[in-house]
Amino acid sequence: MALSDTKIKNLKPKDKVYQVADEAGLFLEVTPKGAKVWRLRYRLLGKQEKVMLGHYPAFSLSEARSWRDECKVLVKRGLSPMSLKRGDLIPDHHSPTVKELGEAFISRWCLDTVEKARQKDAEQQVENTVLAFASKWYEEIVKPNNKRHAGTLRVLKKDVYPVIGDMQINEVSVNDILSITDAIKNRGSDQMALQTRNILKRLFSYAIARQKTQFNPAAAIEGRFIAQAKSRDVALSTDEIGRLIRAIYQSGMRRANKLALHLLVLTMVRKTQLTEATWDEIDFDKAEWLIPAERMKKDKAQIVPLAAQAVEMLKELKQLSSGSDWVFPSRNSLNRHISDTTLNHAIRTLDLDIRQFVIHDFRRTASTHLHEAGFNSDWIEKCLAHETKGIRGVYNKAQYADQRRDMLQWWANFVDSQIEEGRKVILGRFARQS
Repeated sequence: MALSDTKIKNLKPKDKVYQVADEAGLFLEVTPKGAKVWRLRYRLLGKQEKVMLGHYPAFSLSEARSWRDECKVLVKRGLSPMSLKRGDLIPDHHSPTVKELGEAFISRWCLDTVEKARQKDAEQQVENTVLAFASKWYEEIVKPNNKRHAGTLRVLKKDVYPVIGDMQINEVSVNDILSITDAIKNRGSDQMALQTRNILKRLFSYAIARQKTQFNPAAAIEGRFIAQAKSRDVALSTDEIGRLIRAIYQSGMRRANKLALHLLVLTMVRKTQLTEATWDEIDFDKAEWLIPAERMKKDKAQIVPLAAQAVEMLKELKQLSSGSDWVFPSRNSLNRHISDTTLNHAIRTLDLDIRQFVIHDFRRTASTHLHEAGFNSDWIEKCLAHETKGIRGVYNKAQYADQRRDMLQWWANFVDSQIEEGRKVILGRFARQS
């Protein structure tokens, strides 16, 4: 039976040299040390001869068969491939012209094989440059799946290609990435430097998946070392809200943590107020959450109206809590709630192409967008559990319950609309309300 690459790879050495035939006289000779040598057996002028090509896999199966066919042509012309390979004089009855033809033929075959290998290496070198690979990544991955792909292309052309475009992708180091981000920071664009690092992080992640490299130099640089945003200055944009929550639901984190982060955005409460919540604080009939005074920063109880989406999330969390008194029980014990750092860690595991932020910025984000939408500042401040001084504080005792309920439902619908921009994630049955 003819050989195949699989059969060849499975050939094991034995105590003595043995041979495995292919077709038409071609065979592999396997030595006790495991070497595999191509040889050809043929008959010329009634005598049997053998000639060697070289080792496998330096010469592939297809190359060996091509060599065999070329040798057969020489034999038909009365030429001895064995003698030509040794450089011996061929029989006298052949004219020098025929001899020269044969020698030239063997030499050309060898040179062609080497040249093809060189060309293949050269092509791979070009394919594996950052410029070539990133261009292919942009056209095949980024452009079809990202409506804002033009920004990625601008970053590549302006800041990446001029610095590392000609480098092999598996030779790019952390210092090369830093040289790009530092140059951007030096022109006063810290956030653009961070965005560029994030683009490179995704590019090298894809390169690893395509087996072009084994190391992601951009991922080795934490975002906080490139651009450090002050928490008090951050309010996520509408686009960033959508990208954040889509990334949360597309991630591999626990379902309960996904819902917790989503609820933090919708309810405007502090992180510990959510993570320490108990089921006796939730009134599903009234769609309200009563946070007791001892868990509030100002030692005053807070009623949080729950949007329809928040109610559905809590119903799902009720099933996930396995009978625990805690809304978010610990993974290790139903008698404890999750730790204060659980959600921070969950956020850090996300691959986000947005500026640096902390969980507390969810409150500022909601406040910013609600003010921009024209909602009453007193309603917003009450949702944030901020104290209002003077006469206005007296009127706040009414808590603006109905107004806050309508406002938080509007906010939940607004967040939904940002998620649905190109949604490809399963959130759950969180019904949108008008």
